[in-house]
Amino acid sequence: MSIPIPIKPIVYLHGEPTIRFEKKEVEVMIHHQDLTLAIVGKFSHGWPDIAFLRNAIPKQCGLKAEVRIGLLCDRHVLIRCTIGEDFDTLMSRQTFEIKEKNRPYLMRTFKWDVSFNPAEESRYAYGWISFPGLSPHYYGETTLFSLAAAVGSPIAIDAATLNKTRPSCARVKVEFDLLKNHPQHVVIQVGEGDGITTELQKIRYDFKPKYCTNCKLQGHDVDGCWNLKPTLRPEKAKDSDGIKVATAEATELAIGKGKASNPIPSSSNPTQQAHISTTNALIHAPSNKWITVTRKNKKNKNQNPKPPSKSTGTVIPAAGTVITEPRATGTTAQESDTVSPAKNDPSKISDAGNPTGTLGGAGNLPET
Repeated sequence: MSIPIPIKPIVYLHGEPTIRFEKKEVEVMIHHQDLTLAIVGKFSHGWPDIAFLRNAIPKQCGLKAEVRIGLLCDRHVLIRCTIGEDFDTLMSRQTFEIKEKNRPYLMRTFKWDVSFNPAEESRYAYGWISFPGLSPHYYGETTLFSLAAAVGSPIAIDAATLNKTRPSCARVKVEFDLLKNHPQHVVIQVGEGDGITTELQKIRYDFKPKYCTNCKLQGHDVDGCWNLKPTLRPEKAKDSDGIKVATAEATELAIGKGKASNPIPSSSNPTQQAHISTTNALIHAPSNKWITVTRKNKKNKNQNPKPPSKSTGTVIPAAGTVITEPRATGTTAQESDTVSPAKNDPSKISDAGNPTGTLGGAGNLPET
């Protein structure tokens, strides 16, 4: 039975009310709130409803005992494990795939501690280390834990090492600090007095994530931080299907014949350039050289004939007389012809005296 924590008095430091707790009291709080085996699950790209996660995480992650799951903050869930085996299961992998209606959600797991901050990821990680070529008489759990302590806090050994079915390599799960330098070898000494033998045992890391002290995130370090070095950020593709919109200059370069026969008008507005029609010519860029691909229209033009253009003439409601005015470019009303209804007979065509330049007047009609 733990000692209860008394009510703390309020003291004022620099005008601010302050409460002070001892480290032992904080440990008691963690035990009372069942946070000794607590894990934080982080969803980076969307997450399902918390009611779904309470049923899905134990089933899809292979947990054996009861766990309590609650929403900790945005994109973070708090998983309280009741047995150490479930805690080790959740910490044994870098990511878990939680599926809801065939849609996967990636969840990463971190050990919860009192310094948890949703804007920062933990600097501690779980991982497997191996001792290749280690003599089989060192395969005891306590012996392997002593060797693994050179890297971090040992957690467990794998099944093959425990069952002695793989004498070529021993594997141990450890919790290590990502900000510390991790050794590549451990020295084993055997003997007493002057008769001491020394051997150098290699340490192999299955996976050791990087940690960025600038972003406070796992996955990269300061040498590869995009915030510190923006030039390292990869450029986004302009078009997902690899097709670029052709401008007049690009078309000329693609054809290689000076000016293009039907250049596509360029626009100074990039938004307008992205919507320029490329029905007749598309320019692909699979390599450094541009290639022009022309689409052929396989439809028969006779199948869908264009409707005749509307007449621009004027119909006069006079008896049996139609006056047509072509109105071509540069043609005025004085230059228009008067056509009789005699099936466009050239002999029946005459100039219409129309000094006013208007149609429809009775005095402007030819005599019949």
